[in-house]
Amino acid sequence: MVGEAGGSAALPDEAGGAGSGPPMFRGVTALALDAKGRLAIPSKYRDVLAVPGTGLVLTADPSRCLLLYPRASWEPLQERLMALSSFDAKIRGLQRLLVGHADDVEVDAAGRILIPPPLRRYASLDKRVVLVGQGRKLELWDEAQWQVETAQAIAFPADGLPPELSGFSL
Repeated sequence: MVGEAGGSAALPDEAGGAGSGPPMFRGVTALALDAKGRLAIPSKYRDVLAVPGTGLVLTADPSRCLLLYPRASWEPLQERLMALSSFDAKIRGLQRLLVGHADDVEVDAAGRILIPPPLRRYASLDKRVVLVGQGRKLELWDEAQWQVETAQAIAFPADGLPPELSGFSL
């Protein structure tokens, strides 16, 4: 691992929600893939992601990153997506991208997952990567591409916010 910075994985009751639902991921962690394309899962996520028999799903995202879901969080999304009409070309394209690229991955005894070569190529993952918590999923980015995405996210004009964020305050 290159290093870890911030972030956590917590069940909703630990993060302020009620009950024991799907994990909630947040934070950015800089990591390194090994020569075989394996990613060491940060210890802060390992207890949630390395539960025997639960498994993980790794898939492509239109933004050219990878999405990592606990299988229990992925399956309802896949069902909803596949229930949509494949007669619509845009829906069919998204089904092909997300479900067609989805791969079941397991955490090994050393706390690593193998990123399949086709997914590594899709997201241009080489050595230096960034794992980004996004609620119920994690995004895996090439570090340089993550820097570009971050720069674009903070460069928008003040009047360029989507209407859904009108009145939203931090």
